[in-house]
Amino acid sequence: MASNDPGLAPFAAEAVDAKRGGPEEHDGVIEESERPIAPDQFDEKYETTRWETWAYYSYYIGNNGLTLFNFAPTAFQNLLSQAAGDSGFLYFAGANRTINSIVLLSNGISFALQCVVFLIIGSFADFGSWRPNILIALSLVAWGIGFGWLGVHTEDKWPTAVGLYIVGLIAYQTTLTFWTAAFPGLARNTAVLREKARQFEEGAITRDEYDYADTMKRSELSNLAFYVQSVGEVVILATIVGVLYGVNVRASEANNNWGLSVLIAYASGIWILLAIPWFIIEKRRPGQDPGMNIIIAGFWQLYRAIREIWQLKQSLCYLIGYFLLGDSLNTSVTVIATLQNEIVSYDTLELTYLLIVGIAAQAVGIYSFWWIQQRFRLGTKTMFNAVAVGIILLDGWGMIGIWTQSFGFHHVWEVWVYQTFYGLFVCPWYSYSQIMISEVTPRGKEFLFFSLFSIIGKTSSFIGPLVSSAIIDATPSGNNSTPFYFLFSLSLASFIFLLFFVDLKKSRTEQAEFLAREAEAKAKLKGSAESI
Repeated sequence: MASNDPGLAPFAAEAVDAKRGGPEEHDGVIEESERPIAPDQFDEKYETTRWETWAYYSYYIGNNGLTLFNFAPTAFQNLLSQAAGDSGFLYFAGANRTINSIVLLSNGISFALQCVVFLIIGSFADFGSWRPNILIALSLVAWGIGFGWLGVHTEDKWPTAVGLYIVGLIAYQTTLTFWTAAFPGLARNTAVLREKARQFEEGAITRDEYDYADTMKRSELSNLAFYVQSVGEVVILATIVGVLYGVNVRASEANNNWGLSVLIAYASGIWILLAIPWFIIEKRRPGQDPGMNIIIAGFWQLYRAIREIWQLKQSLCYLIGYFLLGDSLNTSVTVIATLQNEIVSYDTLELTYLLIVGIAAQAVGIYSFWWIQQRFRLGTKTMFNAVAVGIILLDGWGMIGIWTQSFGFHHVWEVWVYQTFYGLFVCPWYSYSQIMISEVTPRGKEFLFFSLFSIIGKTSSFIGPLVSSAIIDATPSGNNSTPFYFLFSLSLASFIFLLFFVDLKKSRTEQAEFLAREAEAKAKLKGSAESI
């Protein structure tokens, strides 16, 4: 890693292998020769250590989603259901709405607000060495929300639950995004990649071989983080079962309500303990040199990224596909979760057992995907396409439930099968979609591009729930499965688009050209400023 521009040598912007002069002796005369420059230059003091890698994994075990992504939505929907009573309706956002409609609309509001947060923070996060402070601050907000649920466990406080739910989703998603954005830098600062860079510069390996090593190291770090998190989460869930018995959640409705709030706070406490090692051990690697005032540089980088992404055609195509498929998956998970909660009658203990099965299947699924990728030397896009097929099958399953009560998320046995299927074949999305983002992201722009992709992901998640909510409201029968018409079609269309229009090898060339144009533009801007 270069000391001023981590993970990016200034010459790496060229579309072909960059060359540099080097002294060589020919017949007693020392002459300059050309040899390739590796796209990543390294500073040994920032080399990724085993302890740092495991601290990175540790944060993810803590930020496993049990707090604000799993139990908080259940607690929220549970209070709405109790407040609505037999009518099944509550007055929210200017109209009488069903419980599922309120949940989907709240999701949409939360995701819209997340876009604002990512725009403000993401454009500055690639500069300087202050980036870890962003994750620390956002984590503090998430923990505050987690413990706040201890005061919200009766049906009369459902309006407060709306606020905790919306802000909690913002805190969870932003912490997850800014934690994830660190993995390309960690992978590219390992001893393995440093050795590959040396071999490339000596001509021992080709640029394609170097890029493949880079891809596999990023895949390894992302997939193992997900695997370790899954195993750790199963252990946490096992302890949660003990907590639930201690609270005696099945004794009464009030006990069940209180049990959900206790679980959210308990999981938040575990998150704090597991996050501390990453906050202490992470090496504060220098980001890009802004070359100007950092505030101006942030907006300038955002402006150029938005303008130049039209030249990054492969990045743009993946952005579109990620928007569509992410929209389908996020909304599908929300719709299925609402159906699941109704099927098991919000039984906290049974929901916990379901999560244990789902997370155990997730661990097996992600490790199997990673093993298959290594064993058969498959590319990131191939693995991503396999996950997309799983998403299509999931939506097809739900769509069948529109026409019949025999199948399609209507029975207890289905939610157990769903958790297994989801963990094995769909959950690898959360790893491989992020690896795909790193594949189409120019070096040194990870935080900006991960933020832009998160904005797109949140925009899609804002649109999907609103459309699904409108579909449910417009259905005379109020059939909660009707959104699957829309979701199945969306998943299939986005998969076909990604299959034929995203080429990762072309993307690497476009990224190099993008970086070259940016370096030239920054030099001109700096020259103009100095001449004034």
